[in-house]
Amino acid sequence: MAAPGPSGSSCRLEFAVQMQCQGCADAVRSALREAPDVRLLELRLEAQTVLVETTAAAERVRELLEKSGRRAVLKGMGGSDDGKRDLGLSGRGDTCAGFGVPTRLPAANLGAAVAALSGPGAVRGLVRFLQVSPTRCLVDGAVDGLPPGPHGIHVHEFGDLSRPCDSCGGHFNPDGECHGGPQDQHRHVGDLGNIWADAEGKASFRMEDSRLKVWDIIGRSVVVDAGEDDLGRGSHPLSRVTGNSGPGLACGVVARAAGLFQNPKRVCSCDGVTLWEERDRTTAAPGPTAAPGPAAASSPTAAPAPHL
Repeated sequence: MAAPGPSGSSCRLEFAVQMQCQGCADAVRSALREAPDVRLLELRLEAQTVLVETTAAAERVRELLEKSGRRAVLKGMGGSDDGKRDLGLSGRGDTCAGFGVPTRLPAANLGAAVAALSGPGAVRGLVRFLQVSPTRCLVDGAVDGLPPGPHGIHVHEFGDLSRPCDSCGGHFNPDGECHGGPQDQHRHVGDLGNIWADAEGKASFRMEDSRLKVWDIIGRSVVVDAGEDDLGRGSHPLSRVTGNSGPGLACGVVARAAGLFQNPKRVCSCDGVTLWEERDRTTAAPGPTAAPGPAAASSPTAAPAPHL
């Protein structure tokens, strides 16, 4: 089962946070101090940005930031060696007093991707992928509207949403293996196991995978299924094919995502929509009848629309 809390490698998350004054900045610092697994690296009041390093899920960090009473949007993510250093600052509440110029060039960006999930029902979510090393891919997500309990989650072969999840093809399986669990030697590359929805239908998860590579899954899809994946250990004929996890409830195409400091836009040049308007619009939007692109994800963790 995907871990709901801290797990594995640390990563850096860059948030836009709607801060207007020093009191806002102090409230954000105070909120982050509640989490020992979240370290504040940089807070820039004028730029309205917050950079943290964490082993927690991105959704949990966003919730911490919004406990300060300020809206927050995840703008980019990177490995712990990407982007700016901690600049030698000590303590969780330090603020960079510089001019936003990194002290060194970012480490090589190994790749980041995102899939905004939706479907014919009420399920909505966002799954992010970050290649933290050539052999480790971080998978971080939040899905709402699920029936409580376990649900299989997989990367599928095609990014075809013409018949929502039914046209996504089989599990991504370039090696021709049987279905299995994420820790098994013999498994589909796209086999990510299960996520767990709580009593309110929300699943937040963070896991690492040694077989998945961001550059291999761009243009493919992520599907969350109606039932539990038996990890190939069941007696049903579909156990070694799909994990017998039932039909897909929500799906989305995997698209390239911004790394750290790669998404500076705040206002769309074509329609004037601001970052905050887009966040509120996607959070409140009713569910469509077919899986949309990343702009339509309703989770507050959703990235801004591609034009932002």
